[in-house]
Amino acid sequence: MSTATVPASAAEALETLGFLADADAADMPAGALAECLRRLECADAIEAAARSRFLEAFGAKDGHLADGRRNTRTWLVHCLRVTRGQAGEHKAIQALAREHQPLVAGLREQAVTTSVALQLARWTGPIPAEFREQAEEILVAAARAGADLRALAQICAEIRHRTAPPDPQDENDKHLDRGLSLGTTLDGAGVIHGDLTPECAAMVRAVLDALSVPEGRGDLRTRPQRYHDALAEAMKRLLASDLLPQRAGQPAGALVHIYFAELREMDAGSALQDKWIAEYRAQWAAYRAAASVSTGDGGAWLEGDAARAVACDAMVIPVVTGDIDAGAVEDLIALCVSYHRIRTQAPARAGSAGYQAGADGQATATDRGEQVLAMLEHQILGKILDVVSGPGGAASFLRRNTLGKGLNGPSLPLDIGQTDDIPVHLRRLVALRDQTCQFPGGCDQPAAGCEPHHVIHRRDGGRTSLANLKDYCWWHHHVVLHELGWTLTVHPDGTSQVRSPAGKIIRSHGPPPSPG
Repeated sequence: MSTATVPASAAEALETLGFLADADAADMPAGALAECLRRLECADAIEAAARSRFLEAFGAKDGHLADGRRNTRTWLVHCLRVTRGQAGEHKAIQALAREHQPLVAGLREQAVTTSVALQLARWTGPIPAEFREQAEEILVAAARAGADLRALAQICAEIRHRTAPPDPQDENDKHLDRGLSLGTTLDGAGVIHGDLTPECAAMVRAVLDALSVPEGRGDLRTRPQRYHDALAEAMKRLLASDLLPQRAGQPAGALVHIYFAELREMDAGSALQDKWIAEYRAQWAAYRAAASVSTGDGGAWLEGDAARAVACDAMVIPVVTGDIDAGAVEDLIALCVSYHRIRTQAPARAGSAGYQAGADGQATATDRGEQVLAMLEHQILGKILDVVSGPGGAASFLRRNTLGKGLNGPSLPLDIGQTDDIPVHLRRLVALRDQTCQFPGGCDQPAAGCEPHHVIHRRDGGRTSLANLKDYCWWHHHVVLHELGWTLTVHPDGTSQVRSPAGKIIRSHGPPPSPG
């Protein structure tokens, strides 16, 4: 049994770094600042050597599985809270311990900096394994003797040429660097980084050049701007060509978002709303009459200013759903609660004797406390959603009578009951709502690459409905939940948690506050 512990010197090193971070750099002479910066660079090299070996050992032990992660990279992003770019650099450092031991030794001896070691690893990758270790020892020795990056590049190029001359016939060079990443800024603008193969670069350039021709003398766009517009035009043509394969069971398409408030504004004079209200009022009158002779469910009909305060979003696919704005309906909930109390207590108050007798045997709504009130508010919100959304709801009625062809089709159900088949419209809505994999603790897999999962399994009676479906990536859906046996729990407020077979709990939220 291992009894290894983190050495006390690690804590002391952190304290030293903390001391430097708190130092007043503005009052230090330039020579002292230069020495501190040199020492920090040396510390960074030693830290990289340690990180490389720790990460390699962590990966060899599959440490990421304890947190339900697919690999070490996703564990770094979601458990250590580093960016994906930083996780990629950590993975590159991890590879040093596996394939570039002389470079790790060079880091430990402070002969090379972290950035130089990573660059040398990229350069020496194509060198055959039987020569790579000796080549890296030569490069580290040269760096220790004072060779700069230019000189190291020359040495490495000569070694590569002598040990692994390029083969022009090899079209499957596994050492060829290639990759492309697409990120977004806070404003949603795209950022592309990539290393393209010569063939790919030639094709991209041919397409961009063909579509970026200046539009006459009045075209004031710069070349980068014309290239951007050419890329957008190429993507539009590709999407319109119907040549793209389906992804996650869905063809490429467009979703049209329409706010419920916009639908109401399109209804000139509120004629359609008045018609819908009249029809729904008749239905509600019948329901209320039936409820007067049986147990009601706490629902309430509202109209006028109170009803108009309710705001929700409508998604037209052409399925329409509604999301309640909690701030807008806060007063509405309070009114409904008061109305419910009056409606349920008034008959008892009609006779004081009957009321006194009932007070001893039954607790009224007020006596049940905050728990009953919270449950009642939840029921009221559900009724509001029933009124606004669904095939017979106001949003659907307005959409079908105000929008043009293509957006005024029939509404589709959000709950199709006991079936294993998940229709396309439900898949789209789940992806639109969730955006990414919903594994608690975070997962950056986009919804386009995820699959809907029944929160309550079908074998346990779970329904195929929007409320019972959440998007999970293939790893978390099939491996973590189904094969590894993790248990998913989704709470009424939308938060969720998973429990591993060993009892570890990962939450999508913080723990509940302590009582009091």
